[in-house]
Amino acid sequence: MNAVTVWQPWASLIAIGAKRFETRGWATSYRGPIAIHAGAKRPFDTMDGADVKVIFAMGKAFGAAEKNIRVILDFLETLPRGAVIATAELVECWEITDIGHILDGSKSACVEGGWTAIDFGGKSNIIYGPEILFGDWREGRYAWELANVKPLAEPISVRGRQGLWDWEER
Repeated sequence: MNAVTVWQPWASLIAIGAKRFETRGWATSYRGPIAIHAGAKRPFDTMDGADVKVIFAMGKAFGAAEKNIRVILDFLETLPRGAVIATAELVECWEITDIGHILDGSKSACVEGGWTAIDFGGKSNIIYGPEILFGDWREGRYAWELANVKPLAEPISVRGRQGLWDWEER
């Protein structure tokens, strides 16, 4: 199975369904099953410039009962690292075409592809809400759309790699 290494806490946000898109600087033509590998770096080493709003959104996604930044940051340190933590289906790779729109007073980004009005419950090319906080949505980057995410009962320790790589499922 193909795998992709994602730094924590973003890997766990994918595993719990709070992050549907993994943003990357490169496109992939691959579609199909993919393992989500949590990189070995500590969360604090990967969260350059994460503001309080992002950290609180992460805490909310993980079900933090209190809005205490220290509790949330301590929790993020407990997330598994250096292991495959979920499987998913990579269903599409969208080019990010615009950012900075104001949608109900919040930041949003557009991805290529067809437009369906949000009001009708269809698929939209506008990304907003907590999802926008969990990725790098600069124009010219890519949003890998994930579906059918299944967290593993126990993380499987394995060394990650850059790019897409083969994971031997046990």
